[in-house]
Amino acid sequence: MATFVRISALSWADVLAAFAMFVMMNYLTNVWKLSTTHAAGIINIWNGITPVLAFAFAFFFDAFIGDFYMLVFSSIAYSVGLGLLSMSTPPVFGTCKDYNQECIGYTQKVLFYTALSLIAVGMDGHMVSLAPFLDLNTKSENDDNNENGKGKGNKILVQIPGLIMVLIVILAAGIGLPYIKPWSLRFGIPAICSVVATVLFLTGWAWGDYIPAPIEGSPLTTTVRVFVATVRNFSKRIPNPKELHNEKDTRSTRSLRCYDKAAIKLPEGQRPDKWKVCDVREVEDTKIGISILPMWLTFIVVGIVLSIGNTYFLEQANHMDRKLGKIKVSIPIFLLFYNTTSPIFAKFYLYLAKRTKKYAPPLGIATGMVLSVLCCITAAKVETRRLHRIRDHDLLDKPDEKIPMSIIALLTQFMLLAAVDGMANSSIKGFFKNQTPKSIYKYLTYCTNGVLGLGKMASVLSVYVVGKVSERNGKPNWFQCTLNKSRLDRYYWVLAALSAVNLVIYVIVACFYNYKESPDHDGEAGEMNEDFQEKTCCCC
Repeated sequence: MATFVRISALSWADVLAAFAMFVMMNYLTNVWKLSTTHAAGIINIWNGITPVLAFAFAFFFDAFIGDFYMLVFSSIAYSVGLGLLSMSTPPVFGTCKDYNQECIGYTQKVLFYTALSLIAVGMDGHMVSLAPFLDLNTKSENDDNNENGKGKGNKILVQIPGLIMVLIVILAAGIGLPYIKPWSLRFGIPAICSVVATVLFLTGWAWGDYIPAPIEGSPLTTTVRVFVATVRNFSKRIPNPKELHNEKDTRSTRSLRCYDKAAIKLPEGQRPDKWKVCDVREVEDTKIGISILPMWLTFIVVGIVLSIGNTYFLEQANHMDRKLGKIKVSIPIFLLFYNTTSPIFAKFYLYLAKRTKKYAPPLGIATGMVLSVLCCITAAKVETRRLHRIRDHDLLDKPDEKIPMSIIALLTQFMLLAAVDGMANSSIKGFFKNQTPKSIYKYLTYCTNGVLGLGKMASVLSVYVVGKVSERNGKPNWFQCTLNKSRLDRYYWVLAALSAVNLVIYVIVACFYNYKESPDHDGEAGEMNEDFQEKTCCCC
């Protein structure tokens, strides 16, 4: 029981940091007085880089330091990062104690951006190592209990305290933190909880309760080796099948044949070197990863749509009427609503997978894209209503005034966005699981999050491009310093059109793909249709 509680306590930092970052948009616009696009850019770049860097952390974790030391390193980074975030608020090191733009100096900015970097390191480290380390040590503890004559009922009983604590943290963060006014405390409480969780985790190490997983190396090394070997043999002609190093008797496909150079046999008598020659199986696995790139790129637009959830949606809610009868609704409630709704739609994908295993991933992805179009249309219509209320009550030049429109009007677009997240994450993960080699199954979550993370970073570019196009012929830019003067509704219509075009492109690309029956069936990976393989050869 003690082992499970100590390790699961680290999830406190994940939960509390998620709530702290969820309201970061409001902090940057209310305290730093940044423009809507500037604040959204900071948040989206951070939200995008964090899951993308998880790939590097997973490689480093698998190849060099293992799960335990990754957890120690990331937990310390988490604690320090959240602490620096609290210290970056004006009352701590500011020139004045007020939460306004004049009190934000160079020191605050350095502390803030350093904190974001460390929090990203903490999140990535926990993402790649917390779950496997918890599973390994919980299993070991359960095996010990079974040897001592304790049954499976004890296993569930052991996990209840940790699950209750996580639930308490979620409820406290979602309901309690929003009512704490000082931002230094809003960020400071998660920092304190993270330090306590880290110390609690380290006590298990001091008492020798943990079993670290052995370092087995990273499957990503194989892909790197194929690229290195291909570059080494770049000047050589494309080999025929008899000239290839093929220990596993794997059939060499006709697509992307330039990578077959990585499997050219070394001359007789030459010392074998895995960085000079790869097996055909390794080359084919790498080809599969490259062949799914056209499909993979269509997922990025989904990430662009998801990026508006904790940026522009929250800024819309920032100055709307939060009263629901006599109850004042806090903004983090939307995160609770979002996290509750998203798994419901993820279960719809699981239902779809049971009905049609072969086409569940493409149908699920298409459904997610359709929902993204509906989400953007709904958001555009709600924003148009909000702008009408602003003009009707002469609030155009009063960005800090409350708008007489209920915050509940945003629930539909949050629900649709949660549906997009649930369907897209589950379906894309199902696609990668079905179509990629077994050697990289453990990287499926990072693939999914990384692809959507690229979309969130791309949203910064989309805002810039749309803004520049909108101000042609002397017209005002759609993105002004305040949301009241901006035309966010038009940007949502652009995203709706972009998502619709992306859906068409996805359908065209998906029609060329030959799907495996089910992730549960044997087989190395999905294969492309012969016509599509020829088209992906490019210059190779």
